[in-house]
Amino acid sequence: MTTQHQNYDVIIVGGAIYGSSVAWWLTQMPGFHGRVLVVEKDPTYEHAATSHTNSCIRQQFSNKVNIGVSQFGAEFIKNFRRFMGDHPEVPELVLQSYGYMYLADTPEFAETLRESQKVQASLGAGTKFMTRDEIAADYPFYRLDDILGANHNLLDEGYFDGGTMFDWFKRMARKNGVEYAHDEVTAITRDSNRVTGVTLKSGGFIACGVLVNTAGTRGALVAQMAGLDIPIEPRRRYTYIFDASHPLDRDLPLTIDPTGVHMRTDGRYYLAGGPPDDDPAVDFDDFNADHGLWEEKFWPIIATRIPQFEEIKLINMWVGHYDYNKLDQNAIVGPHPEVSNFLFCNGFSGHGLQQSPALGRGLAEHIAYGEYRSLDLRPFYVDRVLRGEKFLEKAVI
Repeated sequence: MTTQHQNYDVIIVGGAIYGSSVAWWLTQMPGFHGRVLVVEKDPTYEHAATSHTNSCIRQQFSNKVNIGVSQFGAEFIKNFRRFMGDHPEVPELVLQSYGYMYLADTPEFAETLRESQKVQASLGAGTKFMTRDEIAADYPFYRLDDILGANHNLLDEGYFDGGTMFDWFKRMARKNGVEYAHDEVTAITRDSNRVTGVTLKSGGFIACGVLVNTAGTRGALVAQMAGLDIPIEPRRRYTYIFDASHPLDRDLPLTIDPTGVHMRTDGRYYLAGGPPDDDPAVDFDDFNADHGLWEEKFWPIIATRIPQFEEIKLINMWVGHYDYNKLDQNAIVGPHPEVSNFLFCNGFSGHGLQQSPALGRGLAEHIAYGEYRSLDLRPFYVDRVLRGEKFLEKAVI
């Protein structure tokens, strides 16, 4: 047995960014004094999406719920030490507001950007729609022959140190009494409409009052142990770090090319990434790279959009996995309608790190009080998945 106790008020399956966010936020809920266990099979987090993230945050969504979630994320990042109780060892986090630059090459997409800008602006976001001439004036390095317009936001949108945020979620959760176990859940026991506990690989049954599924790409497997189903699968995503012989004279916003390739400033280097052209589900432990993609896909697109990048040197690359929601590429958060104490926190499809402060807080509120008290996260409920109704979000990368 790897745990200190045989029963817990809350068992969290998966200890990366979401498991640790929910765990820490539970320690911040006034009146909640429950015993919390986080079960993590790999405490090195070598293959967790958290470890392969590009650590970006944006308010440029089309759905008001996603915008609100990211606005709180920005507030949390900028006030990280305060949220962590002004602990003297907690570092300040810096939000590098380079902004996202969504480029539109069709009238239809340009109109979608205009509509999204209105929604974002109505909620206080700094997004502006830019014409081709305005883009060229502010960022003269782009080739814009095929571009009709873009959305850009320099307010609370850009890059931050997601690894440090994760580290301190975990550290402070432990400091506040959360227990972490290096183990693996091999079975989940149900009694009709409730989960009663889990069996661990090390042996033994551990009882729980609430079970939270934060298992990343393995979220569907954890759900299946409880006789439940969600449309989540792992898909490869590529990240490249490169140096430029002719660096740009200003920061490169996180630019989303119409091809789906994205690129941005990354310190003295540049970062680019995106999906492969053939994008099937892959095995959970399959991080093998198609090394031809850089020459065949990514570099030509990058150099076409920014001619100064015709002479670049690849410094590093890696493959990570999205926990890809096949229905609508958005989060599945909250209780199952038939198994009320089984809570989902899955399917982020690349939005996960930036949404972890708000969604971790929301789930902690739901566990502690039976309701969301800050942001209404009910649109993310699993009910929509069971009905096959998509969460409408037009800005998915």
